[in-house]
Amino acid sequence: MADPQDSIEIENVVASSSIGQELALESLAMDLEGADYNPEQFPGLVYRTTDPKSAALIFRSGKIVCTGAKSIENVHESLKIVFGELRDLQIEVEADPEIVVQNIVSSADLGRNLNLNAIAIGLGLENIEYEPEQFPGLVYRLDEPNVVALLFGSGKLVVTGGKEVDDAGQAIDVIVERLEDLGLLE
Repeated sequence: MADPQDSIEIENVVASSSIGQELALESLAMDLEGADYNPEQFPGLVYRTTDPKSAALIFRSGKIVCTGAKSIENVHESLKIVFGELRDLQIEVEADPEIVVQNIVSSADLGRNLNLNAIAIGLGLENIEYEPEQFPGLVYRLDEPNVVALLFGSGKLVVTGGKEVDDAGQAIDVIVERLEDLGLLE
């Protein structure tokens, strides 16, 4: 049987930064080629990078949220591009703005089907949400690491809320161990 650790893939890294000053988004939208700004739909300006692929959500306050990147390195590269574009428009950006990872979403495969009803009962209701008529996955809140795992009957799972790349691996180890202890991972 394949090791679930080998199947872990980062799907999305969300990080935030700030340039520490207010921005005129209307004028920025006109000057920044490829920017999307529709304040009736979303309060921020959306600027997409293609290599690496991500979207920077730029807000009037100067806060910037980068989403869609597949690694922490890609977040840094994408934001470096954004900061460079802003500097090219004569907007002051400090040399190395702080970038804080807010959420890492990863997926993995346990390699076998899961009985979600039995898992919901076995793991106890305090950390579990399972309403199959509302959502096909079981929501499992872990304390250590502090993440949320979505488990599906197919054996696939999604780990969200991580701040470090290895949070998903730790979560999978905890889940596999608990399911094996309950005899629910044959």
